[in-house]
Parts: sequence; structure tokens; C-alpha cells
Amino acid sequence: MIDKYSDYINSKILIKVIIIFIVLDVILGSIRALKEHQWNSTVGRTGLLKKIAMIVCIIFTVCMDYMLKIDMMFFMPDEIMDFIKIQNIGLTELFGILYILYETTSILKNMLLCGLPVPKGMRTKIESLLKNMTTELEDEEEG
Repeated sequence: MIDKYSDYINSKILIKVIIIFIVLDVILGSIRALKEHQWNSTVGRTGLLKKIAMIVCIIFTVCMDYMLKIDMMFFMPDEIMDFIKIQNIGLTELFGILYILYETTSILKNMLLCGLPVPKGMRTKIESLLKNMTTELEDEEEG
């Protein structure tokens, strides 16, 4: 039984992509903390617990998809399904896409705050988002 779950999990490329994004975000977040001399074990633990919870949720959704055979493809237009070449959309894909978007936002934010090159149009949008929705750029402007 565990072998079937393991094979099913291994067949989900989305899980591998999420793990890659999580690792990249942790690395960039750590570099940012070192650069800003703001290494905080409490913040680090909280972030790590969020990442672990994300992975646990994805594993849970894989199990639910496997047991219940959930398929939400009828929500997606045929053109998109033909483009992304996915046979079904279950809870794993739904949550996976949301987690990838969350991690992508965090990665781009960390890239910007680490001083890494970000395309100008994207840089402007990220800076606007950070200024309007967080206090993360206030320290940069004061310094």
C-alpha cells in the first residue's frame, strides 16, 4: 500500500517543483538575513514550520486525490489544459499552484531585497507591492 502512495507521489512533478521553490526561497531568505544582519531564530523557525506545513499539506492532498480520485478539470478551459498537458486537476494541483505562486512571490521579494538583478518592469511591480502591502522597504528608504 505504501509503495502505491510512493509511486503516486513520485509521479507528481508539481511536488518536486514545490520542493525546489521552497529550497530556493529558504536559501535566498537566509542570504537576505545575512546581508541585512537580521538573522532571527524565531522568524527562521516560524518560516521553517510554514514550509514543513506546506509539504505536509501537499502530501495530505496527494493521499486525498489518490483515495477519492478527485478531478476538477471541468473548471479549466480546454485551451489551458492542452497547453499545460495535465491529465487531471486534483487537490494536489490546486494547492500546489497556490504554493508555487506564494513561493514565487517570496523568491522575487528576496531577490529584490538582496540586490539581485530583477527585470525593470518586474522590479517596479514588486517594489509597488511591497510598499503598499508590507513594511519591508521602509528600512531601505530610511537608510
